[in-house]
Amino acid sequence: MYSRIIVAVDGSHASNRALEEAIKLAKAFNATLRIIHVLDDLSVSMTANPYAGYYTGQLIESLRQGGAAILEQALAHAAAAGVSAETVLYDDLGLPVEERIVGVAQEWPADLIVMGTHGRRGIKRTMLGSSAEAVLRTSKLPVLMVRTP
Repeated sequence: MYSRIIVAVDGSHASNRALEEAIKLAKAFNATLRIIHVLDDLSVSMTANPYAGYYTGQLIESLRQGGAAILEQALAHAAAAGVSAETVLYDDLGLPVEERIVGVAQEWPADLIVMGTHGRRGIKRTMLGSSAEAVLRTSKLPVLMVRTP
């Protein structure tokens, strides 16, 4: 049914649960798993000095290293489960996370996108938004949302 599964990870509890489900599915269907981490403008702007007016190379490099570490842990987890997996870090800023995920999934091409969601409601959802919801709304591929309890 699924031979190429893509899962987006960011180190959060929600994305770790999504990774668990993606690994289960990949194992069940003997599928290849692509684990991705996307640096986005929001994560950079939230950690950058708002008065600097630009992204420092040191900040970007720190975020890259953090993303690489997240991917390394995810790959080790997949390997321990006996799942064939690869990782990709998307660090070219400019596209929102959800657009990058949908685009990457179509280009690879994936059969399924797996994402974690926090299940926020009300003002938290309005303020923080939801990349997972945006992927669900815009993807032409099947999307599995894994909610944190």
